[in-house]
Amino acid sequence: MFKYGIDKLTVDTVMALAEGTLKGIVTEEAKAKVDACRQKVEIMANSDKAVYGINTGFGPLCDVQITPEETSKLQENLVITHAVGVGNPIDKELSKIMMICKVQALCQGFSGVRMEVIDRLLYCIENDLLPVVPEQGSVGASGDLAPLSHLFLPLLGEGEFWVGDVIKPAKEVLKTHNLEPIQLQAKEGLGLINGTQFILAHAIKGLKKMGYLLDLADVAGAMSIEGYQGSASPFKEALHTIRPFQGNLKVAERMRRLFKDSQNIKSHLDCARVQDPYSMRCIPQVHGASRNAFYHLNELAEIEMNSVTDNPIVLSETEAISGGNFHGQPLAMALDYASIAASELGNIADRRCYLLLEGKFGLPRLLTESGGLNSGFMIPQYTTAALVTENKSLCFPPSADSVPTSLGQEDHVSMGSISGRKFNQILGNIEKILAIELMYAAQALEFRRPNTFSDIVEENFKLIRSKVAKLEDDRVLKDDIYAIIQFVQEQAFRVQ
Repeated sequence: MFKYGIDKLTVDTVMALAEGTLKGIVTEEAKAKVDACRQKVEIMANSDKAVYGINTGFGPLCDVQITPEETSKLQENLVITHAVGVGNPIDKELSKIMMICKVQALCQGFSGVRMEVIDRLLYCIENDLLPVVPEQGSVGASGDLAPLSHLFLPLLGEGEFWVGDVIKPAKEVLKTHNLEPIQLQAKEGLGLINGTQFILAHAIKGLKKMGYLLDLADVAGAMSIEGYQGSASPFKEALHTIRPFQGNLKVAERMRRLFKDSQNIKSHLDCARVQDPYSMRCIPQVHGASRNAFYHLNELAEIEMNSVTDNPIVLSETEAISGGNFHGQPLAMALDYASIAASELGNIADRRCYLLLEGKFGLPRLLTESGGLNSGFMIPQYTTAALVTENKSLCFPPSADSVPTSLGQEDHVSMGSISGRKFNQILGNIEKILAIELMYAAQALEFRRPNTFSDIVEENFKLIRSKVAKLEDDRVLKDDIYAIIQFVQEQAFRVQ
């Protein structure tokens, strides 16, 4: 049982809540914090003193005071007018992650939203009432205004919900569930649509995927080295303890495990080769650097998912600070760093694919024994090259850009929503690149038999061969590639 506002969210916890394997509740302790903050907001809403967003307009209209009678309409207008996103809907799981993270933020007791609103969000989470949210339109600095507005528009009976894979009007879906639209009160629209939950959801989903792909990249690299009959000496512990980056140490340790009890490694210990190309012997340094970026993003994301990121922040009956906790820069910059790190996993994997095609050290050119009539595995490396270049083009850091909005009131923005989307696009391409490397490596291992390999390598080799046979004569490889991509996406490969 997860206690919102009391327990700390992690990437794994969020995903468990989203998948329904963990239930989230709001305890009496958290409700007391929420109710206490709500009372402070109501005092401010009925005060003559101007408090931004509670009894004033928004953005450049912050100097226009609103009467107590108009506060509900003000908040409703806020959500409606900010729902201006465009593009394809984001994945339904992302919408759910956004709601989970928003509930955690609201339950900290600094946002002034009523428990009635939080209870409705919990109902939506538990019953898979997932709003339709367009992917484009956030600049990631008064928070993710457009996507969050679309996320919460259905609370008002506007907007749309997913029903299975079908999009239906929110009014119709609420009626089916015997739910009335919520009438927002003072501060509640701001509390809902200010925040970084769109950026954060993309970071969480990307982190979950990247963690597996980092492990799988090590496995693919080890299988390629085995196929190439490369050396295991660059992974010795003594080499890495004198340059002890956390990620490097982790990868070197994993590589040693992946070569454990390998007859193939032992069979060429005394060969005349002095060293392997960088894409093989520098795996701990390159994969390790990507891991270091992953660790950094994970640390920042876990801070963010347990933070309050709306505006203003309610501290007392007389003090609501209009600050900048909604600004997405802390995650935006780290997402851009992680995007480069993810892209490099594909860059180095493509180089290993190329090495396996060269026809060196006992491997036939293009990994086929009947070249000429057959092209063998020549062409899939074109695909990895294309994906690698696409990823490089996606590595431009949106956080390095800023376009002023709101008549200059919001004159520096993070563009972190774009950083998050691009991060996940890159990871999707990495899945495909690693699938092709695994296909190449499995073919190369065929030419090292009867040697055997570590239990992990052997198990993954068998998994590939369960769907993809050894290539003897040319055939359509698309189905083979897609079969392995599916294994990657399902996280079917053993990586530990």
